[in-house]
Amino acid sequence: MASKSRRRPIFSSLTTTSLVFALCAHVVLASSPLVNFQAMGKVGIAGAFAGLDLVTNSSSVSFDPSTASLLVRSSQDGSLSKVASTNAGGSILAGCAVGDAFYFAGSFSSVGDTSANNIASYTTSSGVLSALGSNGPNGAIQALYCDTLRKQLWAGGQFSSPGASVAVWDIASSAWSAAPFGGLTGAAAEVLSITANSSQSSLFFSGSFITSFGNDSAPLNDTNNPNVPFSSGATPFSSSLVPIAISAEDISGAPSSSDSQFSNVQNILCPAGADGPGNTWLAADGNKAVITVRKFAFLTARGIRLGNTFLGGRSTTGFSVATIPDNAVRQLHYFDPTSNQNKTCTDSCPLLTDPTVPYQDFLFDSDLDITGFQLTLSEWQGAGPGLHLLQLLSSGAFASAIDSQNGQSCFAPGPSHTQRTGDWSEKDADTSIPGTTQAVLVSTVNVGTSAADGPSFSWMPYVSASGEYEIDLLVPGCTNFQDCPLRTSVKVTVFPGGGQPPWVSTVSQQNTEDKTTVIYRGPIVPTSPSFQTTISLALADSPEGNGQNGKYEIVADRVQLTLTSANLTSNANSSSGTTTSTASERGFGFLEWPLGATTPTSSAASILPTSAVTSLDSIGFDLLNALGGAASVVSNTTSPAIASVAHHPSGAVFLGGQFSLSSGPASGASNIVVFKNGALATLPSNGLNGPVESLVVSGDNVYVGGSFSDTVQASNKALKGIAVYSISGNSWSALEGGVDGAVTSLDISNNQVLVAGNFTKLLTSSGSSESQNAAGFAAWDISSSAWVNSGGFLIGSMSFVGNGTSSTQQFVAGDVASSLRFGASGFVMVENGNNGEPKVTPLGVQFDSPTSANNPTTAIKTRRSHHRRSNAGWIPGLSVLNMFKRQATPITNLVPLPSAAPAPAPAVLAGAFWTNSSGTDLVVLGGNFSYTAPGGTQAQNLALYDDSSRTVTPLRGNQPNGTIRTLLVQGNSLYVGGEFTVAGLEGSGFAVYDLANQGWDPAGLQPLSASSNTDVTVRSITLSPANGNVIIAAGSFDQAGSTPCRAICALDTTTKQWSALGNGIKGDVAAVVNAGGDTLIAAGSILLADSTPANVATYSISNSSWSAVGSGADLPGPVTAAEVNAGNVNSIFAAGRSSDGKSPFLYFWDGQSWGSIGDSLQGASDVAQLVMVPLQNTHDGNSIIQSDRVLMVSGTLSDKSFGNASAALFDGQNFTPFVVSTSESGTPGTLAGLFHSFQTINFNQRKFLATGVVILISIAIAAGIVFLLALVEILWTLFARRDDKVVNFDAGDLDVDDDSTHRPSSLLEHINAATRSTILGASPFGPGAEKEAGYASVGTGAGAAVAAAANDDPFSGPDASNYLRAETPSDALGGVMGPEEQSRPAYARYSFQGEGEGELPVRAGQELEILDDRDDAWWYARDSRTGQEGVVPASYVY
Repeated sequence: MASKSRRRPIFSSLTTTSLVFALCAHVVLASSPLVNFQAMGKVGIAGAFAGLDLVTNSSSVSFDPSTASLLVRSSQDGSLSKVASTNAGGSILAGCAVGDAFYFAGSFSSVGDTSANNIASYTTSSGVLSALGSNGPNGAIQALYCDTLRKQLWAGGQFSSPGASVAVWDIASSAWSAAPFGGLTGAAAEVLSITANSSQSSLFFSGSFITSFGNDSAPLNDTNNPNVPFSSGATPFSSSLVPIAISAEDISGAPSSSDSQFSNVQNILCPAGADGPGNTWLAADGNKAVITVRKFAFLTARGIRLGNTFLGGRSTTGFSVATIPDNAVRQLHYFDPTSNQNKTCTDSCPLLTDPTVPYQDFLFDSDLDITGFQLTLSEWQGAGPGLHLLQLLSSGAFASAIDSQNGQSCFAPGPSHTQRTGDWSEKDADTSIPGTTQAVLVSTVNVGTSAADGPSFSWMPYVSASGEYEIDLLVPGCTNFQDCPLRTSVKVTVFPGGGQPPWVSTVSQQNTEDKTTVIYRGPIVPTSPSFQTTISLALADSPEGNGQNGKYEIVADRVQLTLTSANLTSNANSSSGTTTSTASERGFGFLEWPLGATTPTSSAASILPTSAVTSLDSIGFDLLNALGGAASVVSNTTSPAIASVAHHPSGAVFLGGQFSLSSGPASGASNIVVFKNGALATLPSNGLNGPVESLVVSGDNVYVGGSFSDTVQASNKALKGIAVYSISGNSWSALEGGVDGAVTSLDISNNQVLVAGNFTKLLTSSGSSESQNAAGFAAWDISSSAWVNSGGFLIGSMSFVGNGTSSTQQFVAGDVASSLRFGASGFVMVENGNNGEPKVTPLGVQFDSPTSANNPTTAIKTRRSHHRRSNAGWIPGLSVLNMFKRQATPITNLVPLPSAAPAPAPAVLAGAFWTNSSGTDLVVLGGNFSYTAPGGTQAQNLALYDDSSRTVTPLRGNQPNGTIRTLLVQGNSLYVGGEFTVAGLEGSGFAVYDLANQGWDPAGLQPLSASSNTDVTVRSITLSPANGNVIIAAGSFDQAGSTPCRAICALDTTTKQWSALGNGIKGDVAAVVNAGGDTLIAAGSILLADSTPANVATYSISNSSWSAVGSGADLPGPVTAAEVNAGNVNSIFAAGRSSDGKSPFLYFWDGQSWGSIGDSLQGASDVAQLVMVPLQNTHDGNSIIQSDRVLMVSGTLSDKSFGNASAALFDGQNFTPFVVSTSESGTPGTLAGLFHSFQTINFNQRKFLATGVVILISIAIAAGIVFLLALVEILWTLFARRDDKVVNFDAGDLDVDDDSTHRPSSLLEHINAATRSTILGASPFGPGAEKEAGYASVGTGAGAAVAAAANDDPFSGPDASNYLRAETPSDALGGVMGPEEQSRPAYARYSFQGEGEGELPVRAGQELEILDDRDDAWWYARDSRTGQEGVVPASYVY
């Protein structure tokens, strides 16, 4: 029956055109400007965007949604990068990784420039795409599994070659082959999922296919157990008995040979090699010997296995066995291969001396309960007796509840083991053998607890071979435990294998004496050499008894498997077994295959041998029966399928897909079901009402993705597309409101659930209109139970997400319309990264559209972590076109400010940096957005963001209602501008917030006001360059309080009084820039007081006068952004739009005239900010911009040379695209601009010589000085002898202008002082010099000089307080700064006024960067916040 793929996504909700950011070919990384973000301090980029990337290469970033694209997701920040796309109409549906290679598959004929049919590999280290051979699957591939241990790739899908629906790629040999079981056919003949079980030891295949077991020509068991070396002295029955593990301390033998190579009897328990030294025990020559095995614990044994030695003509010829503790000599049964007869013996029993018979098995009359045995070697040939092998055989197989008692048997691949859920503790119980005890496990459970919620225990005994078995459960009596009132009944389930259904029985544990209960009789069919059957115990569905103190107790002791027949129909002691199985089973949609299993004699495409059946293959059998049989499956118009399987460590297997079960224990279940306790079971409300595509397990939870909207029996309408099932709680939960489409793939990474599918929004709750855009890909944080930023930006219909290679965390694939590397709602942090390239850190939280109501944060109801976005405008209730709306009062010849580019919310439009009282640097963000802070507090438009922890904190008090456009932090005061109101504050557009006390500061501040029918808009708040207590507010308003000050006004922050700037101006101001210490530049749509047009005007603070920059007619229209190059009023940049609004412009003022420099900007461009940024490299300098800097132009840009961008770098001649961004809908985003923590930017590219070079230069200088000093000394001696007198030094003779007595007031003097110190070996400042600020003088004249010399230690003064400062590089021959290190962090110990030229004022505790510490007394430093540089006393710094 043909069937279409269920995994192909439908790109129904996305546009059919791709978002392309076309970049011109000449933009090359090697020549691109490298912005020096470090020189600006901390740097943020804000705007109205949902995705962002920095342009660092020449390749275009384009997507065609008719193809399938493979994206790599960074393990560091979740950023996305494109790998390649398929041919049109292609799909990528699965992927997995081995080493450095990621394999992906689907339905395609090419990927990138590589021809590949349906499957390819991507090498992450080299970036190379490769096809996988030429004879791979000839149809669509739906599933991949990478077996990293065996270096194999398993592929499943709907194809016929090289195998039916399943194929294997061997990585080492680079060859395709069919699966070991041939393939899978029937139904739709399609494999949709290949996953491993919880222990990674076998594979689960699921889909739509039919399996058949019971090949009549395949025997269940041949003449001997294949796990045991063949011996003609054993029978199929005896070779099927699992030996009991005997430890070294349990065995002794005497007398032993004097030869040390043969004296250790422990060597014969499980010899590692052939008969010989280290593998054989010999008795003392001429003596009979006794070997004693004593376990001191309960054993159920059936016989012993003896292997003779043939060394030097020695062999044992006769023996006897006495059991312990009864010391009875036992009759033994054995098969004599010489006569081909079954025989018995007692004392003595013969042991063959034929080397072709490596061992013989001797069985008791029946199973015996013993604690050990004594083997007497009474007869021999040669010098004495000996043995090569000794084993105690069990009754068949066994497993104890105590893992330490489950030792690994000889010839077994592993020991029996157990699994448990709940709390279990150990107790000791008496056995039927006096003097022995047996440890058991017990667990208590509350009365009324269901079986599913109670504790459970599973034994998994190793079973050596197929046969008829009886399984007994041993239950110790309650009398010895004195716990009879606690006892109840348990449900025991046996999984025998061989396609047989599980056996379920209820066993009472209220027995007063020890008892053994038969829980299974029938065949057990191992399917692999390491097969283990499973016996599970849990609380009964209807427990017996009333319990004690509200508690039941259940007991887990041992299970004993007794082999009754090695062949399903033959005699137990038969010497051969040729009887074959007549069992036959068929299954649907599920097959378990052990990894590394050998090839069966038949194909799953026809009939598999019964020996291939595993215990979990019962899932397929039960599914087929529950679906109504094979005929019903084939005739069903909507072919059922199992699309995904998840195995929980508890043993539960979850199956999801498209099906409806009509019979059996899970009757009524739809689309998802669980297999546990040996049977299918329904989940709450009968499952889900739509197909399930993907399942992943995380701890106690199973996450489910698909096309559903609720449970079958409606219970939760928020289960849309994705849901989570709690195993312990047996309940469904929603992920907020789910998604608005289908989920096709899930993955777990970094405690997040990654969700891919064909959806566009994340819903807040059931029925809510609130949502967050997330087209095709999203991330759910498990810890916080909230949707979080997935890292990258994506718009698409995604079909796959999965873990990748060790170097790359995930791959995402699907039909992509648009993708950018970083996803962030309006804000990112940027710093210098590797090789000078920008390193971007996206906003760690999700901003949403703001609410229309304004509420205090203390009175808002709490919700989950994130609000959902809607398609609200940038300014709720306001037209976006009014962003730069001018005042209503008409002004002659004044052209209004242009309308802003559309910028849908959420948008971050302003930012500032603030250091709180604990020294943490925070970012203040403002704009038009809302968010939910930790704890569920809702806030909007203002936020404190900690970029180190990537968390956001709301500002307490009433939230601004409107839009924030500009921010300024001065001390602990935050000045807020925009077009907004705050409940409780008078006026609008401007407010002050006290960051330290977390509250609005209304005291004495007169509000700004505008003309009637207009709103106040503040677009710029800056600090006066002449007075640190004055701020300048500018925008659109008429007066402040009663003070007329149109468009721009000064606020004295100490008196809270407004004042006009000179005669004032008319119009609207868009930007204000400081130009040196005495000048402001205002730009916008401006007339001077005398009505002179001046869209760019200067204000002289010293003489309170305004003047136009150039002629008003020189600029084509109003200005929206302006910048002054490093305070130079003769280097001004202005951008805006022409008076008719049709075209943008960018002009440059050179001190004489305005000239256009932005002719390549096209009509759609809108410039929001101009800012000069420093470079790490250089460009060709010119008359417009120096070589060490560029002009960053931000907004919405369209240029002839590079296409679309959100920011570009202009070097005075050419534009280089720098930032591209996009909105949630895929349209180009807008950059509001860049802001930084340093108040001033140092454009100088300071370079330091390597320490080694400095040392060499110093040595050369020192050598010259030493020579000069020697010459001076000689001359001085000659003159002294001539004058016959000694001239004493008098400090009073020092010249008053001698700079050796002064601290350096410039870097030059700092260097001179350091040189003087090197030459003279003394203080560089001379005797009595001032070492630190405030150092007390010690008198004047000669006396002062003497006193000063006595106090020459620079750390003995009152300011130094004898503190030991950090060792300087001068002290340590190069210091702590490495040869390439340009700075290191430090802190000020004391405050220093720094009033001298070249000195840097600091305050105690302030963070600094030390740029040069090679002098003992003065260090060259930079203020980490302002960027200001200068010298500070070394003793003031630590």
